[in-house]
Amino acid sequence: MALRVAVARLNTVAGGPSLLRINNTFSRLKHFNSESPLAKHTKKRSSTVRLIGSGVAIGVIVGAAYSYFSDSERKLPGAIVNTPTQIPTLKTLPTDLKVTRKVRHNNDEKAEFILFQYPTCPFCCKVRAFLDYVKVPYDIIEVDPMLKQQISWSDYKKVPILLVKSSNGYQPLTDSTMIVSALATYLKDKTFNIEDIANFYPSISYVDVDGKRKTDIMNKYFIMNEDESEKSKRLDFDNERQWRKWSDDTLVHALSPNAYRTLSEAIDSFKWFSIAGEWEKNFPFWETSLMIYGGAFMMWLISKKLKKKYMLKDDVRQSLYDECNIWVKAVEKNGGTFMGGNKPNLADLAVYGTLSSIEGCMAFKDVQENTKINVWFSNMKKVIL
Repeated sequence: MALRVAVARLNTVAGGPSLLRINNTFSRLKHFNSESPLAKHTKKRSSTVRLIGSGVAIGVIVGAAYSYFSDSERKLPGAIVNTPTQIPTLKTLPTDLKVTRKVRHNNDEKAEFILFQYPTCPFCCKVRAFLDYVKVPYDIIEVDPMLKQQISWSDYKKVPILLVKSSNGYQPLTDSTMIVSALATYLKDKTFNIEDIANFYPSISYVDVDGKRKTDIMNKYFIMNEDESEKSKRLDFDNERQWRKWSDDTLVHALSPNAYRTLSEAIDSFKWFSIAGEWEKNFPFWETSLMIYGGAFMMWLISKKLKKKYMLKDDVRQSLYDECNIWVKAVEKNGGTFMGGNKPNLADLAVYGTLSSIEGCMAFKDVQENTKINVWFSNMKKVIL
């Protein structure tokens, strides 16, 4: 009752019938808007716009979230990103390849291996040391380190690359350690084809502690058909893998700062590289000059960064001497002529190949005079060459 009285008073104050007419007008407009075709079309279009807008908003949110978490994974140290880097099998060889040297042990041998290399790259020298030791024939294609046109057919732009002839064409192998392990597996038992063996060493991409993306190959220090059931054999293989890894992770990083210690020493090193790789025979004069002087200048600059990166001593020679002495002491402790005993194992071949890359440089002459490496090195050369 009190509410009705209040409303009656309000109608009287506001003009009564006039307010009622206004209310009726709004009621008719409301009825018209809810039922007219124009209103329905406007409402439908508005719903469509809202739907599209919602879809775009959801897409942006999902995309941003994916980008954030994907980027977070890439930035997380140690995160593995499943990115294959293996080169697919070549059905035929590129037509413009020029073999620069053929390594044969008998005149009638046919090579099933083609090595793309720089002549004094320590990783390439490591592969050659293995191939020479097991006495298999192979062809060499020298790669211009500046232009790299000899490996233009490959998305992988580093050396060594080894092509292995198979029933399906040519299987490319990359990474010197993986190449040696895969070949050791393959040559021990050829009932496995090389494509299957290559799959034992899958490539992965990961982010290191500095947030930089790198690639590596799993299982690369393992020979897949070795019998490690006996404890003594297992310990021998563990020791071999340990020193192969030391060669890759430690010894090799002492080479460049020593071979390119000064600009003049860098030029002398590249001149020796030219002789070892027969650059004047295999490349035009201008290209040879570019490789010698351009390469020497670049490596002289890079060697300064490598010295700092790998925390070598101010006298980088001493760092190289120290590593060579560590190796010699380990061989002596093992009690044989080689780390493998009476014959070299894969660790011996890795260290020999790595050091042979600077054999013609002043750095190696200094190593021979200031360490005891020469006896072991000479013994290795006798069984390899």
